[in-house]
Amino acid sequence: MSLSGFAQLIASTVIFLLAATGAKSWALAPSIPKLLLTLALYSLGNLIMLRLVREFGMASAFSLSAVIQLVAVNVIALAFFGEKLSLVQSGGIVLAIVAVGLITLGPAAGGQ
Repeated sequence: MSLSGFAQLIASTVIFLLAATGAKSWALAPSIPKLLLTLALYSLGNLIMLRLVREFGMASAFSLSAVIQLVAVNVIALAFFGEKLSLVQSGGIVLAIVAVGLITLGPAAGGQ
């Protein structure tokens, strides 16, 4: 992964985390400005993802983004919004991380 690609992945992740936080904020107290900001952030994040798809391919770009966002969004939900997960939900998150890891690493492990 190039330095530019890594920087874009980090930028899109931060933007998507801000958008997810905006969405939670809107859910708690809906308003048009919060909605517009959330939509703008998601749009910007997706525009960056288009560049990543071009550079790394769809499978790699979305898989990497998904696992990073999965972990980061859950950290924010648990730490800042006080949300709780059941044992089954926690297990599902762990399995999702393993699944995305297998998808991402699969071609390299399989010799492709």
